[in-house]
Amino acid sequence: DVEGYAAALEYFDSRLPELLGAMKDGDFVIITADHGCDPCFPGTDHTREYIPILAFGKDIQPVSVGTRNSFADIGATVYRYLTDEKFGAGESFLNLIRK
Repeated sequence: DVEGYAAALEYFDSRLPELLGAMKDGDFVIITADHGCDPCFPGTDHTREYIPILAFGKDIQPVSVGTRNSFADIGATVYRYLTDEKFGAGESFLNLIRK
């Protein structure tokens, strides 16, 4: 359902300013997905697309984090942001996105 997929993305995009406007100093948001999904694929199975990683915060800069090796990198990044310590799984990309 390409049209439904596009409509959902447009609605989501329309709500982002509300989220960004509510953020305070020290807030950190990562928006992602749990699987890829090709809206042109005829079935309902997950497809092999990469997931998005969108990070926002007053001390976060807009950069590419490249293609990550693991979904665990997101958890490692959040953990590092909150504790300034290394997490057991995944590789933090906080050094790439922090201003």
